[in-house]
Formats: sequence, structure tokens, C-alpha cells
Amino acid sequence: MAKKKTEPSKVEGYKVVSQNLRGTIDETLKNPEADRFEESDLQLLKFHGSYQQDDRDLRKSRRAEGLGKAYSFMLRIALPAGQLTASQYRDLDRMADEFANGTIRITTRQAIQYHGILKTDLRETLKQINESLMTTLAACGDVNRNVMATAAPIKDAIHDKVRETAHAIAADLRPATKAYYEIWIDGQRTVSTQNEEPFYGETYLPRKYKCGVTVQNDNQIDIYSYDAGLIGVIENDELIGWNVVAGGGLGMSHGRPNTFAQIADKIGFVAIEDGVASMRVIASIYRDFGNRADRKQARLKYLIDTMGLEEFKAEFDKRTEFDVQPWREIPAVDIQDWMGKHEQGDGKFFYGVYVENGRVKDDETIQLRTAFLKIVNELECAVVLTAQQSLLFQDLDEAGVARVEAILKEHGIKLVEELSNARRYAMACPAMPTCGLAVAESERFSPEMITRIENRLSELGLDDTKLTIRMTGCPNGCARPYTADIAFVGRRPEVYHLFVGGRLAGDRMADLYAADIKADDAIETLNPLLEQYAKHRNEGEGLGDFYQRVLGREGNRARLTGKEVATFEDVQPRLVQLG
Repeated sequence: MAKKKTEPSKVEGYKVVSQNLRGTIDETLKNPEADRFEESDLQLLKFHGSYQQDDRDLRKSRRAEGLGKAYSFMLRIALPAGQLTASQYRDLDRMADEFANGTIRITTRQAIQYHGILKTDLRETLKQINESLMTTLAACGDVNRNVMATAAPIKDAIHDKVRETAHAIAADLRPATKAYYEIWIDGQRTVSTQNEEPFYGETYLPRKYKCGVTVQNDNQIDIYSYDAGLIGVIENDELIGWNVVAGGGLGMSHGRPNTFAQIADKIGFVAIEDGVASMRVIASIYRDFGNRADRKQARLKYLIDTMGLEEFKAEFDKRTEFDVQPWREIPAVDIQDWMGKHEQGDGKFFYGVYVENGRVKDDETIQLRTAFLKIVNELECAVVLTAQQSLLFQDLDEAGVARVEAILKEHGIKLVEELSNARRYAMACPAMPTCGLAVAESERFSPEMITRIENRLSELGLDDTKLTIRMTGCPNGCARPYTADIAFVGRRPEVYHLFVGGRLAGDRMADLYAADIKADDAIETLNPLLEQYAKHRNEGEGLGDFYQRVLGREGNRARLTGKEVATFEDVQPRLVQLG
């Protein structure tokens, strides 16, 4: 048995000596001979919203030419509740060409990513983002990251409070250090005798902390998959308070059986005015008790697993200065992706447009970037990003809705009714060629896999089936695969673990159904289950629901260990029993 790590990890050391996230980032930016950052600053750079990457497609050819890696930077913009003004969207579109690779990527957490930024352009890009009243601070790193909220721009007291609370949490848990502004904005070091991080301290959190805010009838943001969250409880059409959840997280590691993906646990119910403080209290427990020796075991879910849920809840109660009541029972969770036309409650409409894997770009057949910019320019409409990597245009009248649809058609973009359910609810992470953690393709291969599954579903008469299919290039779970009906998790090039049994609602974990399958064998592996689903499903029953009914394996964790692999041989005898 491996000896348990007790000494603080290297990253903890980097934070301690970083002078509150300054390190030597500024010196490296000013050094024209340096094309990359060293390890200590790489870790600090994440707090500022950036990851150093290289084009992995070019590694072999550059090595043959005696060249080093082709370094560039990913930059992530934190947008609480996914909200953008028309002016901000125009700026994002402009900067995609001016500094990045000509694309805008909507993330699964309502943020924006640029890829391909050169080191020489990094400071100017960040400066212009801030001039547009956006920030990359805390979009990455061991802090509270972008705060999610249900995307629907409905204008009523309930949704207004959800968005307000998301912004308040983001402001409350944003790092206080002036390092970000010194390095990227004004270049001036501010001398202060005050503690620069009164909440986080010099070592910040053990790892990232993700939270969100939603309402009981809309789990579009997959609230149970985050470290912490607030679910608005509604009675008589009024928001009466928040159900608090904690301990979710979908990252795990190949070869580490003590890592797992997990949905969040119920903590309790708090008043509306105590929602922000609840997220801060949970973060403080994580800060004080989280594992700082082993980053693979450092997320909040592992702390709760170690402490035990009841002890964690007791610590939560002890630290709160407000009343914590028992969890309020709420209706079964549902999800709405908000694609197409919807009323927003003030006589106007919002309109959702599907973006495959969140990549806003132009190609030979579809011109998303051009169409979106034209819509924003013509209609001067604000934009909301969704947790499904798509986009909503808001504040439209009837004529505006018609114009949106006309522009989409002019640019080869399918309307929602033209999409299959398999494609509409699918997601994939970026993976190759930019992500350094990827071991298999995801974004570039996912559309082809979706087509294969679409075709098989159609052959079986399952076109009406609502299901979510997700793909990631590694086990870290960035596209939330472990709550999907069907998911592919990269194992090595062209080889994936196949998960089955989650559902669109995002409140249940999938099982490892087949390990180490080749991509070309995926349909053959899935086919027996799909065939039996077509024959034996109940009316309105999803694929994941059918699988769980037959196997009876429903749980709140997913693992990568082969011991927990379910196969069709497990399913078939129970189908026979069903008659």
C-alpha cells in the first residue's frame, strides 16, 4: 500500500512564496527571450485565468526539425451567470481574431475561452478584456471559480434573485490580492500593510471550488456536480429560501481507485439572505480542512468523504451565524436547455441557439461567428451563455425573433427543431490539440460519434428519445460525462471507457459499462442495450432510466475501477424477467 502523503504539495509551496500570486510572472512577460513560464509561475498563472499550452499536433514535426514546443496560452473569462452585454460580445468577437485563433469557445461553466494566444499578446489581451468590464481573475486556480446560474433570462423576482445571488457570490469570494491589476492592468505595485487575502490566506484553497445557483424546476447547470450550490425553493410562486448542497465533483484519475466522481449531498435549508454566506462558510471549511498534500485527493468531495457527511454538516452549523433548517423536499429535478423561442416575462422573448461543443467559428458550411455578430449588431441584444455550451439572445420582440431565425438560416445554422435529440444535448471538452491532460480526442471526434449514434437510434425508431451523450479526452470530467445517459471518457488514443446510466437531469451517476473500447467498436458495444431499450422501454422512459430500472444499480458515485463494470450480460437476464 502506498504511503499516504502528508507533506504539503509543491503547488502549496509555490503559493506560499508567491507574494499573493505575483511570483515572477511580470518579469517573464517582460523577457523577450522567454517563450514560456516556468513551473512555479505556471501554477500561479492559473489564478489569473490562463493555462500555458502547446499545439500537440505539431510536436512530432517540430521535434524532427530540432525545435521546441509551439507554446501558446488559453485564456478563460469568468462571467457570473454567463451574462454578456452586446458591447462585450462585440469585443469578444474582435479579440478572437486580434489575439486568439479566430474562435470563441463557450465552456460548460458559462465562461468564455480563447485558445492560441501568444505570450507577447497575453498582457494586452487581458488589459482589453478588463477594459470591456470583464475579468479572467479566478477563472482558474485554487479559488472559487466562475459562479453558475440558470441561463434563462426570465424577468421575474425569482430569476432576478438567482442572478443577483450568483454575482454576489462571485464578488464575495473573488481573491483580494492586487497582483492581478499590477501585472495586467496598471503595472504599479501597491504597498500595503494589510493582509492581502483576508479570507483565503497565503495558500488559498487546496484545489478549485465550483458553485452555482438555480431554482428547483431547472437544473440546466447540473447543480449536483459542483462543490457547492444553492437550489431555490419555491412555494406559491415565491422564492422562500435555498436548499444547500455540497460535495459534488466529476473529476477522477485513471489508475487511482481512491478517486471518484460524485453528485452533491443535501446539507440543509437557509433563508434567501443567507445564500451567499452559505457558500462562503463551505469554502472556509474546505480551506481549513482540505487535503493539501495530495492534489488528487484535494477536492471538497474527498474532505466530506473523510469527515463523514454528518460531521461536515455539524461543522457547517457551527460556523454559520444564521439559522440552518432541514432540507426542504422539492419536486423531482428537471432540465430545460432553453433552445428556440421563449417568453422572458416582460412582453419580450429570448432565443436559444445550439453551438456544437461550444465552438463559435466559421467554416465552409456553417458561419456561427458571422451570424452571431450580425444578430448582436442588428438587434443590439444581450447574450447569455448556457451550461450546455450554447447561447441565448435576449430582449427580442416578435420581429427580432424572426430576424434571428432568418440570419441563422442565411448562415447555414440549423434551428432547434432540425436537430436530433442525440446532438442537441451532447457535449465534449476541447481535448486535442491544446489540452495537456488529454489522452484521446474529444471535441474533434465527438460530432462523428454523435452521427453514428444518431443513425443507430433512427434505425431503432428512437428518434424521439431525449438523452445526453458526452465525451472527454481524459477522466477529469470537464464535459460532465459521469451524469450522462451515455459517455465516452478517453483512455488512450482512439480508446475510451464507456459509461451508461446517468440522465439529462444531472442528478444521478452513470456506471462504467464497458472498459477500454475502441472508438470503432462503440456502436457494437452499445447496440444490445439500445435494442432492448427500443423493445422494453416504458412510455417516456429515458435510456439511463431504463438501464437503472433493469440493473437496479443507481448510486451517487462513479468510478473507473474495472471491478464495477456492468456489461450487457448483467442486463439481459433481468430483461427476460421483465417479459
